[in-house]
Amino acid sequence: MAEETFLNTHNASILLSAANKSHYPQDDLPEIALAGRSNVGKSSFINCLLGRKNLARTSSKPGKTQLLNFFNIDDKLRFVDVPGYGYAKVSKTERAKWGKMIEEYLTSRDNLRAVVSLVDMRHDPSTDDVQMYEFLKYYEIPVIVVATKADKIPRGKWNKHESAIKKKLNFDKEDSFIIFSSETRQGYDEAWDAILDHL
Repeated sequence: MAEETFLNTHNASILLSAANKSHYPQDDLPEIALAGRSNVGKSSFINCLLGRKNLARTSSKPGKTQLLNFFNIDDKLRFVDVPGYGYAKVSKTERAKWGKMIEEYLTSRDNLRAVVSLVDMRHDPSTDDVQMYEFLKYYEIPVIVVATKADKIPRGKWNKHESAIKKKLNFDKEDSFIIFSSETRQGYDEAWDAILDHL
């Protein structure tokens, strides 16, 4: 468990929410951003990794995160939760605003070390998932693909689902691919190892 030697993950708190650059924390702590569809399980992933029940608020209403949420972890690392994409009930103008906010952060933030791109293991990646992956590859931002909700699929079918996701994303072997479940903590160690590799 590499993270335990480096981080006290229980010493975690939400630091601030930012709408643009002027609100970002002004220091050089490394940051890992988390991106994914609104209902992919991003909050559950954060809570599972930090061993907290509801540090990141899980909501039954997708599309609730509308700002960049910065989480401070032991004053050594930050997670940055970006708004979930692909949620239908949000107006086009709202979506465009989020898009701009996410893009500004991802392309201009020196603290950013890698992006955890979450996809739902049960389904093929959506157009938004593919666009996000292509965007990160274009800007040469390291990507950790995390396939969530693995507990909802029989273990014997994991390989098939993994292959389908990788094919759809045109997955680059240099990136990490992690099968994850916040219910069973499957992939917990691998996720931390991949994150710490980028710090």
